Amino acid sequence: MDLDAVRTFVAIADAGRFQDAATELSVTQQAVSKRVAALEKGLGVRLFARTPRGARLTLDGQAFLPHARDLLRAEERAVAAVRPGRRALRVDVIGRRLAPAAVLGDFRRAHPEVELDVVTLFDADAAIDAIRSGTIDASFRAVTMPGSRLPDDVTAVRAFDEPIQLLTGPAHELAEVRTVAPAELAGHRIWMPGIVSGTEWAAFYGDLAAAFGLTIEITGPDFGTEPLLDTLAAAPSPATFVGERTHLVWPAEHGLRRIAVRDPTPVYPHSLLWHRDNPHPALGALRDHLGPARNRLSPGGTTRSGARTWTPAWVHPARPEEHDERGRHGRYDGHGRYDLHRRGGHR
Repeated sequence: MDLDAVRTFVAIADAGRFQDAATELSVTQQAVSKRVAALEKGLGVRLFARTPRGARLTLDGQAFLPHARDLLRAEERAVAAVRPGRRALRVDVIGRRLAPAAVLGDFRRAHPEVELDVVTLFDADAAIDAIRSGTIDASFRAVTMPGSRLPDDVTAVRAFDEPIQLLTGPAHELAEVRTVAPAELAGHRIWMPGIVSGTEWAAFYGDLAAAFGLTIEITGPDFGTEPLLDTLAAAPSPATFVGERTHLVWPAEHGLRRIAVRDPTPVYPHSLLWHRDNPHPALGALRDHLGPARNRLSPGGTTRSGARTWTPAWVHPARPEEHDERGRHGRYDGHGRYDLHRRGGHR
């Protein structure tokens, strides 16, 4: 149904005259007449009866009027839903218990006027496809995967670095220590059944294991978080890695322990991705919110507090140039590529 014709019908019904409706709509009286004629033809009824005083609604016109007003109100709501600043900002997070969801919660508390629509997509490839198609406005991901690059129309900025912790049961031999170095975990059984081959988190933990001689088991079915916590609480040997801001709740009798991993501290590098042409104003507010809160790495591979950190060599850098603790130097070329080479020669 032609909404301009419906709008014209309502304007005539309110004004009582075709000419007055034409003036209100800034069109000619001829255009008003043509719109009404087309609407009447489409409906198969007469909507107005001409009188010396103007236009009078017929019985069919009276029946149609409230529905016509509903159509125009629906149009207003539809336009408002996608008007910049009115539509909810749709952001993808890797999981609702993980750090990006907590960061969005912080943002929502700081900006209660911003409506958020939080979704969870499977991996970075799915998130990038959704950003490019306009299905989502932004995504928190670790980028880029080894051998991959971001499309030219997708922008990424390192949002925050999340320290990785060791989670154990009360009978684990490390349960009573406060901190542990990654190298000290060699030979311990670390179980992470939720790792899926080919994902960005699989690449992160694969490189972590290779860097420090760890064995990370991904065998067995992944029944979710609660069965994993139950297993850790009941057995003395397995442990698992969790992010510092991963939200976990377990019964008090489980007695699980979060142990800081330091010297160096592995940090999961969360980046914010969005389409470079996305005009949503709340997207700028989210980027501004993340800016001062980022736990950026210093050139020496440390946090601002001085603690040494570790990330895989392939991750999106915190700034255009970044050194890591192994003496390598990388430059981000603006297209998702992070080319590493040793000082004095290519790697």
